[in-house]
Amino acid sequence: MKRFSDLTEQEVLALAITNEEEDSRIYRGFAEGLRKDYAASAKMFDEMAEEEVRHRTMLYELYREKFGEYLPLVRRQDVKGFVQKKPIWLTQQLGVDQVRKYAADMEYEAARFYRKAAENARDASVRELLVTLAEAEDQHEAIAEKLEDRITPSARRAEDETARRMFVLQYVQPGLVGLMDGSVSTLAPLFAAAFATHQPWETFLVGLAASVGAGISMGFAEALSDDGSLTGRGTPWLRGAVCGLMTTVGGLGHTLPYLIPDFWTATVIAFIVVIVELAVISWIRWRYMDTPFWSAAFQIMVGGALVFAAGILIGSS
Repeated sequence: MKRFSDLTEQEVLALAITNEEEDSRIYRGFAEGLRKDYAASAKMFDEMAEEEVRHRTMLYELYREKFGEYLPLVRRQDVKGFVQKKPIWLTQQLGVDQVRKYAADMEYEAARFYRKAAENARDASVRELLVTLAEAEDQHEAIAEKLEDRITPSARRAEDETARRMFVLQYVQPGLVGLMDGSVSTLAPLFAAAFATHQPWETFLVGLAASVGAGISMGFAEALSDDGSLTGRGTPWLRGAVCGLMTTVGGLGHTLPYLIPDFWTATVIAFIVVIVELAVISWIRWRYMDTPFWSAAFQIMVGGALVFAAGILIGSS
């Protein structure tokens, strides 16, 4: 890698041209990734991409005037000091907030580059253009940070609703399925072991095994259910990880109390934890799945009570 201070004026302009071209294509990538679900935001990034093309044209015209047709290939990764960025524009799902932050960082770095290059430029016309571009990048940074301010209220509401729907599909729904399975399905083996042995440590091991096993099983089941290409439910590995993790958490919640040596104390606390878990599940269904709270609570509580009773009866027999 070459130090920025060692670049010639020709190489600085060549680097600036490459940067503008790359930034334009990145913004195009953002626009394409957002167009389906966030049309208004995609339009903003299309406009920013066009602006980067104009910047490149200005730079290239000046370069040809000063140095001719040959344009050396100088890229960000060839010069020390540039921050290496992950190519999030290649990912399947893009979030508006994530993209806005990324774009603001890009413009901030570009503005700093142009100011530093202007300080080192000896040619007056080159220096003037670099300063102008630095000021333009500052404006782009402000636009990126306040992208939502340029979108009409109706478009913003539509994008917010889309973001909420995607959040529910990709995180809440698989997480809720896992939490319900982990909280309810592990009740029977846990309390069956508890009332069969009256040994907290053995009960804890059974609950731990049931929770981890259920988490692995549910994670694979969710990941293999669909690839998300048609349903918009996100990548399989993400849904599977969320579902598997929440399944394990749901089972561990009422398993951990059995680390307490006293059997009855541990059982009472585990019972209280079960009630809290079922209430949380009911709240999530009411908050995100549009299920009436008392209806959700009745369904969850009845199901949980039946599984809980089955475990006690089996363990006590």
